[in-house]
Amino acid sequence: MNHQMQDFVRFDPATAASRLGSRIDEAADEIERTRRIPKTLLDAVHEARLCRMLLPRSAGGDEVEPWVYLGAIEALGRHDASLAWNLFVANSSALIAAFVPIESARTIYADPRAVIAWGPPNANTARAVPGGYVVTGRWEFASGCRAATWMGAHCQVIEADGSRRLNNAGRPTVRTLLFPVGEAVREDTWNPIGLRGTASDSYSVSDVFVAQAFSGTREDPGLRQEPGRLYAFPMQGIYAVGVAGVAMGVAQAMLDAFFELAGAKVPRGLTRLAESATVQAEFARNTAKLGSARAWLVDTLKDIWDTAEDVAPIDIPSRARIRLACAHAIQTASDVADYAFKAAGTDAIFPGSRFERRFRDIHTLTQQIQSRSAHFEAAGGVMFGIVPSGGFL
Repeated sequence: MNHQMQDFVRFDPATAASRLGSRIDEAADEIERTRRIPKTLLDAVHEARLCRMLLPRSAGGDEVEPWVYLGAIEALGRHDASLAWNLFVANSSALIAAFVPIESARTIYADPRAVIAWGPPNANTARAVPGGYVVTGRWEFASGCRAATWMGAHCQVIEADGSRRLNNAGRPTVRTLLFPVGEAVREDTWNPIGLRGTASDSYSVSDVFVAQAFSGTREDPGLRQEPGRLYAFPMQGIYAVGVAGVAMGVAQAMLDAFFELAGAKVPRGLTRLAESATVQAEFARNTAKLGSARAWLVDTLKDIWDTAEDVAPIDIPSRARIRLACAHAIQTASDVADYAFKAAGTDAIFPGSRFERRFRDIHTLTQQIQSRSAHFEAAGGVMFGIVPSGGFL
């Protein structure tokens, strides 16, 4: 076994994430106050290779299994939700490396601190021109853009004759254009109640040319240029895995905080919370709920991985199973976090408590598209053989 393979085998992202726990805890107040991740902490994150978990090995990444990635994001989420969110986004955007020429991916990720950031698709378009595209527009919710080295723009394509380029399903295709961060103007627009440190700001570009080689479409895993079972999973499914990891990490941290509180808190005229049969039962139930959701998601990912192929994408029922397990994990984590917040009583309501910030963080997370309840409907439809028009991503 060569040294490169030995290094790969030894790499354990969850352990690497956990080792950063105390440093993340120390930076949490600064992250909240400045709405940025401190440079020294980012240095440690890059040194631990936590932005390269889903990047192809051919481009200098570690290409870990989805449940291994999930464990690392959850470990980070136990310490700070904003950092965990940014790392889930950074790893998710690295998946685009499988959809562009390998030379382009290597160019972007030659920098050991490389991170791609982008906002979700909107009404903006790009003009097809010889050799590539010209794009003008503005996007929002670009989590992690303050640490990015490259930016992306998801947009429909206008052909030279004025028509819109269509995908295999007959719909307007959405193409991802990649360009150095210096081509974009970032706007300080992110000032929410939770996940404040993600710096999910807006950005704009004006008449930027993007070469064909630095573009791709993530609409269909069958269009990827990189083999491997990880890339047989649709990008949107892996996105949901990341959100679930952040949510479960926050919920677990709140459960842990309540456990410590219950061991010491004595409500007026009563005994310690930990000695209450009601507290014991509810804590046990919520511990089981979160653990069960985590175990089911991990089991689902492992089961689908075992049957995934290097080239063919996973089938639609498998995609629906991932979506369902992720939606369930996110919803369960939110419920468990609510339990811990309420059970902590007035100890949870003051700024700086171990509950208040996490409560705001998880309820900001649940407003994001990956957390919407409609995912249960879509997954249930597939279970009954009703596939949405255009397939299931």
